[in-house]
Amino acid sequence: MLDKTLKQQLAQYLELLEGEVVLTASAGEDKASQDMMDLLKEVAEMTSRITLKESSLKRTPSFTVGRPDEEARITFAGVPLGHEFTSFVLALLQVSGRAPKEEQSTLEQIAKLDQPLHFETYISLTCTKCPDVVQALNLMSVVNPNITHTMIDGAVFREESKDIMAVPSIFLNGEEFGSGRMTVDEIVAQVGGGLDADELNAKEAYEVLVIGGGPASAAAAIYAARKGLRTGMVAERIGGQVNDTAGIENLIGVKETTGPALSQNLGEHIRDYDIDVMTAVRAKSIEKVNDMVEVELDNGAKLSSKTLIIGTGAKWRNMNVPGEAEFKNKGVAYCPHCDGPLFEGKRVAVVGGGNSGVEAAIDLAGITEHVTLLEFGDTLRADAVLQERLASLPNSEIITQAATKELTGTDKLSRLTYTERHTGEEKSIDLEGVFVQIGLVPNTEFVGDTVARNERGEIIVDRNGATNVPGIFAAGDCTDQTFKQIIISMGAGATAALSAFDYLIRH
Repeated sequence: MLDKTLKQQLAQYLELLEGEVVLTASAGEDKASQDMMDLLKEVAEMTSRITLKESSLKRTPSFTVGRPDEEARITFAGVPLGHEFTSFVLALLQVSGRAPKEEQSTLEQIAKLDQPLHFETYISLTCTKCPDVVQALNLMSVVNPNITHTMIDGAVFREESKDIMAVPSIFLNGEEFGSGRMTVDEIVAQVGGGLDADELNAKEAYEVLVIGGGPASAAAAIYAARKGLRTGMVAERIGGQVNDTAGIENLIGVKETTGPALSQNLGEHIRDYDIDVMTAVRAKSIEKVNDMVEVELDNGAKLSSKTLIIGTGAKWRNMNVPGEAEFKNKGVAYCPHCDGPLFEGKRVAVVGGGNSGVEAAIDLAGITEHVTLLEFGDTLRADAVLQERLASLPNSEIITQAATKELTGTDKLSRLTYTERHTGEEKSIDLEGVFVQIGLVPNTEFVGDTVARNERGEIIVDRNGATNVPGIFAAGDCTDQTFKQIIISMGAGATAALSAFDYLIRH
């Protein structure tokens, strides 16, 4: 099952096992079961610390990862290869007793959860977001005996996952819990744990407080800390939307990386400095009070700082048409890399004719029955080479001057209705999926009227990253900077931090 290189890498990791691990497998005569058993036998033969046995489990094929003297709390239903192979290896290490690489405060919050939490996550082996969720829930299962987690490969359990239209899809105690990438801190907060508001209220005022966890915010926090300033950082998740980026090839000095890898590197770099990081919380409002900036969080806590740097980035822009919200994750999707495999052999549409939209249509044409690209304008805005590639595909169609009007269906999406802008005629397309690729909208609602924004909601900044309010700075995709690029956001974050330092010196 494993090639020579992967087997050599695995052997190095298995040397780190600190205790005995038992793999309990439930296998049948199907190919997936055979592949699973081949993988498990190969792994078990590489170390004496792993024992393999067979039993009857809830799903076949599946296997549990546990300790000899405990009931197993981690289950893999399917064959954890592809992006999930790392999840399997980490589960082996952590169940063996090796300490997870996680903040001690987060581990303490997990340990405090006292209610039974039985998680199930439907994944795709091609999904780049899924491993983060699987690894987070596996870690929680290792730390707290009240928690169990099962990873379910939708491609293996097709009948069971037939209504799953987006991955990862997380269920808690049989009920829908969440979808998309979620961090440990986000999951803990959602089940009633997380940061305590009273504890946050008791924190001393910062010299620099950064809101956001993406490249701009990371650079700002690091530069501020390097100046010796008391620095705080409020972020829903480290990496921000970079976590949802598949491949990155334009970060100068780094020939090629992925969004999750870069996000992990950002987190490690942040932890190298004395930065008070508060994750899985978001800013609710900001206010300038005398010489201080007060930030209210969504859990009711308030933080105070002499200066503030806003680097909250942007999110996928919604079409804001009837049916979009109702059919989100039931046919409406935003990430073709992650959710595309769920629409294999089906008819789909992509809304948006820029590079992202055309690239999505090309990728989807390779796995779906048919893909229709809808562009509001007269012509596509994507690079010519991408347009030519899409036009050459026999199962693709391009429709310009199309204004999406409505999405309809019963339990799942089944039809898209659009208006021909040049004729006013209304037309419909029968389909099972729509991928929205119409750009980004800045995450700036929480600033209200405190700082000036343009008509697109972007915070207006000068060349130093300063807003119209003294002591408040902004950087990255949430601002009116011309180009939305990772490397530009990093530079803007550094500029904002240096400007905040200069402001503190002068005031």
